[in-house]
Amino acid sequence: MAMAWWPFFFFFFFVVAPFFLLTAQGTGEEEKKVVIDRFKAYLQIPTVHPNPDYSPPVDFLSAFGRTIPNLHIKTLEFTPKKPLLLITWRGLDPSLPSVLLNSHMDVVPAEPDKWEYHPFSAHTDSQGNIFARGSQDMKCVGMQYLEAVRVLQASGFRPLRTLHISFVPDEEIGGRDGMAKFVVSEEFSELNVGIVLDEGLSSTSARYRVFYGERAPWWFTIKSLGSPGHGSKLYDNTAAENLL
Repeated sequence: MAMAWWPFFFFFFFVVAPFFLLTAQGTGEEEKKVVIDRFKAYLQIPTVHPNPDYSPPVDFLSAFGRTIPNLHIKTLEFTPKKPLLLITWRGLDPSLPSVLLNSHMDVVPAEPDKWEYHPFSAHTDSQGNIFARGSQDMKCVGMQYLEAVRVLQASGFRPLRTLHISFVPDEEIGGRDGMAKFVVSEEFSELNVGIVLDEGLSSTSARYRVFYGERAPWWFTIKSLGSPGHGSKLYDNTAAENLL
């Protein structure tokens, strides 16, 4: 049962706490703009299937990571041209099982003629909404991890456990050349990971919804007729579309 509290403990320190720290410090509009612009710059990198170029996002995220003190940055490549970026913040007691925060850099295709704004323009409207492919799935969370670490470090906080942040390729097409090869590698074994938090969505408030993955699945079958395939292919008349 103790493990069930890990996600809530983590999200207090890495999502809720940074929110209140920013508020307490009286974050100015200029700093908020810098944070948003940094997010938009990440969204404007078209890591889109079927042939995403991962060098630009790895370079961008590495450069940002180097501006934050005490982070160790490593690029792993289990498959040519499909790098995995690993950023580590060493804890006070590295012997304890570590925390791994994962996100993926790739996004599914977008048809610009079906968008009000270009999917890789990261256009911001008068209400502050940002329009871009990957804004939810899932470049938002990856940037939030780094921004939270930046704020926590500025406050003087240091985690007891070592924290790893991974940015992986090819999640949208199964992850066989990304996470699948990472978790069976010697590099992953050396991380001594105790818990992994993966995917997720942004929150418009200080509350963040967390799901704990219990090992008690309930299987059922739904049959829907239509073309098979993943969203990365943009098929028409798909089974999932018909089911909706």
